[in-house]
Amino acid sequence: MSSLLEVVDLHKSYGAGTGRVDVLKGIDLTVVEGETIALVGASGAGKSTLLHVMGTLDRPTSGTVRFCGEDVFKKSDAALAVFRNRSIGFVFQFHHLLPEFSALENVMMPALIGGQSRAAAAAPARELLGEVGLAHRLNHKPGELSGGEQQRVAIARALVLAPKLLLADEPTGNLDMKTSDEVHETLDNIHRKTGVTLVIVTHNERLAARMARTIRLVDGRIETV
Repeated sequence: MSSLLEVVDLHKSYGAGTGRVDVLKGIDLTVVEGETIALVGASGAGKSTLLHVMGTLDRPTSGTVRFCGEDVFKKSDAALAVFRNRSIGFVFQFHHLLPEFSALENVMMPALIGGQSRAAAAAPARELLGEVGLAHRLNHKPGELSGGEQQRVAIARALVLAPKLLLADEPTGNLDMKTSDEVHETLDNIHRKTGVTLVIVTHNERLAARMARTIRLVDGRIETV
């Protein structure tokens, strides 16, 4: 399999002078197309920051991120937003669903933002909601759904444009064990069906154990064993 994402000597700092905080301190990482990775480590180790830079939500202080061989941070902010919409899906601990819209409309949103018509966006959104077990919840708003159902809507939304990379930041952090296991199973099923590359930040050892590779961050660096 070819490499999908390459992170080279990545540094990320916030602030300046005596108030500067170095969060990432020289990360080198290659993500192979189709693999599943868990990013683990103590709070403050830099896991979420690394995920956000990998997903181009945040620019690095220095270093390179290549996606399919292309240095993505050479793009303008506008071009980067288009790239991110088309190529990367995101699932967060807090679902960030739009409360005034139905489950179907929430899943359609990335496609609508990308310029597709409602008719074109609706078909894959319906199919994905069916795949995550929510065919009977298409017209329900987030407030009418359980926490686990909301997270499954968020997973479907992240996948509606068939991204090459799915990034998840503590996707089961707010869920009880039973509901967490249901979300884990959903992610497993999606990976088996689509082969999407999956990188998950998690404190959940059960979820990390499902991933093919576990990477531990310690104080802004990848721990070597």
